[in-house]
Amino acid sequence: MPIIKVIIPAYNEADSISHVINDIPEIVDEVIVVSNNSTDATETIAKQAGATVLKESRKGYGYACLKGVDYVSKQETKPDIIVFLDGDYSDYPEELTKIVEPIVKEDIDFVIGARVKRLREKGSMTIPQIFGNWLATSLMRLMFKSTFTDLGPFRAIKYEKLLALNMEDKTYGWTVEMQLKALKQKFKYVEIPVNYRNRIGVSKVSGTIKGAIFAGIKILGWIFKYSFKK
Repeated sequence: MPIIKVIIPAYNEADSISHVINDIPEIVDEVIVVSNNSTDATETIAKQAGATVLKESRKGYGYACLKGVDYVSKQETKPDIIVFLDGDYSDYPEELTKIVEPIVKEDIDFVIGARVKRLREKGSMTIPQIFGNWLATSLMRLMFKSTFTDLGPFRAIKYEKLLALNMEDKTYGWTVEMQLKALKQKFKYVEIPVNYRNRIGVSKVSGTIKGAIFAGIKILGWIFKYSFKK
C-alpha cells in the first residue's frame, strides 16, 4: 500500500474540522492540519480527532500548504502521495479513495477533484467562484491546451512530483500554480468528478468581495506569467 498523507489548511474551522478528519478513509497514514492563525478551537479539536497539528502564523492558503509540505519533507519516511483537502467540510473526504486511485492503479501523477455542476449542492459555489473557475480553465485550455475544468482544492499528487513543482505561491494562487506547473512539466493528470456541498461557516475567500477580487487577480497573474515563460 502507498503511504498517503493529507494536508488540510485551516483557519477557524472549529465547527467542521472534526467532521473532515473523521471522514478521511483509513488508508491515510497521517492527517496534517495546518492552523493558519486560527483564533478558535480548531487546533484543539483537530488534535482530539487524531490529526497532527502545525501552526503557520503567516496568513495565506499557500503559506499553510507550504508549511505542511515542509513538515513532511523533514520526516524520515517519505510518503508516496500527498492529498490536499479543505477544512470546511465542503468536500467529501471519503471520496479520497476515488482521488488517489488513478495514481495507484494507472501511474497518473496528479489528480484534481472536479466540482462538476451535477454533483454540486445548490449554493455551494458562489457566482464569482464559478466564473473564476471558468475563466481560469478556459485560459489554460487556450494557452496550454489543458483539459482542466476546475481549480478544485481536493487534489492528490505523487510526493516526488509535488517537490519537482517547487511550489511558491503564498496565498490564493496555490491551486492554479500547481496546475500550471504540472502542465509545463508535462505531468500525467486527470480530473475525477466529486461531490461538493455548502461549507460549514463563511468562506474567507469567496465569502467576501475583497477575497474574490484578490483571488481572481492572483489566479490570472499566474496564468499570464506562465503564458510568456518558455
